Amino acid sequence: MSGQKVLPSRMTFQATKNRLKGANTGHKLLKKKSDALTVRIRQILKQIVESKNEMGTSLREANFSLAAVYYAAGDDIKYQVLQNVGPQAAARVTMKVDNVAGVKIPVFEKVEAEAKASDLTGLAKGGQKLDQSRVTFTKALDSLVVLASLQTAFVALDEAQKITNRRVNALEYVVIPRLEETVRYIATELDELEREEFVRLKKVQSYKKKRIEEEQAAEEEAAQRLKASGQVPKEAKSLIATDEDPDLLFK
Repeated sequence: MSGQKVLPSRMTFQATKNRLKGANTGHKLLKKKSDALTVRIRQILKQIVESKNEMGTSLREANFSLAAVYYAAGDDIKYQVLQNVGPQAAARVTMKVDNVAGVKIPVFEKVEAEAKASDLTGLAKGGQKLDQSRVTFTKALDSLVVLASLQTAFVALDEAQKITNRRVNALEYVVIPRLEETVRYIATELDELEREEFVRLKKVQSYKKKRIEEEQAAEEEAAQRLKASGQVPKEAKSLIATDEDPDLLFK
């Protein structure tokens, strides 16, 4: 028996079947979405591993180049670099939105500002090492922005996949079985009602037939009693076969 109290009628039966069809369609679409998110997450995981390895290499080279700058220009080079730093950042991070299977994920991009043309830092000594260090740190920053974008996208997609999987499981194990059980319950009740209606009609027909037979038997018995007593009932005068009216105009 169904867990829900529903009225077993044709309208309810059709409405429940429509709901079941919609639930099956939604389950298929959510399943496809979950599969697409799984594929995308695996791709992002692969890119994250590659980006982490690349970032580790870039940071190692950047630290080695910084040590080379200190060795070539001395420890005072950092004060010269700080003095030549402008009020605005040399690199900015912008964000755009990407759509993956209906899930909006942020994508970070680095935008570099215009470099100053007259940068004389390290002109006395260590200028070449300073330029190499700037390039390696810029490369490390690029790797860091890419890694941040991938990890943010991974977190967003992972959360969306969890929600989608919960919905798929709810439809597969709760909603669809409940609707199927309701459909079976209504179909069983409708069949039972049809059988009851059929039995009722058969009984009504049987009762009518029996009553007609009893009336005919009673009439025949009454006619036989009258015939046995010699009192033959007069036949009723026919309303159709009447005598002709006299002709009043033409005699």
